[in-house]
Amino acid sequence: MTSAETQIRALLDSRSAAMGDKDIEWVMSLYSPDIVYFDLVPPLQYAGSSALRERFSDWFGRWTGPIGQELGDLKVIAGDTVAAAWMLIRASGTLKTGQDVDYWVRVSNSFQRSGDSWFIMHEHVSLPVNMQTRTAVMDLAP
Repeated sequence: MTSAETQIRALLDSRSAAMGDKDIEWVMSLYSPDIVYFDLVPPLQYAGSSALRERFSDWFGRWTGPIGQELGDLKVIAGDTVAAAWMLIRASGTLKTGQDVDYWVRVSNSFQRSGDSWFIMHEHVSLPVNMQTRTAVMDLAP
């Protein structure tokens, strides 16, 4: 594993910890100011750090406690200045509605190095869809 791959894996572990703690400043420090983010929920994209900060702040506020963020099947390829990763992430915890959450999502990331640091330039989060019912399939696990 290259140094760049190790750094990307550390960044993703850091993101999971920051998401779990709902630490908006820590989370946002990992994303480029020019982030383009494709989420599970509308709109089609969140462009720029202000839009993503608003999205994450809203999402964090919907949970009663920590947000579980377990990484699975992580693959990373990295060059000197750009990298890509894809993985499964298990989201878990309890929403303020009292609903317990436990499902896996698919996530793809693109990264760019700036100086000695890597930043997430693009993130795409998705769920499989049952095309007959047009509903998300949330009970799959690796």
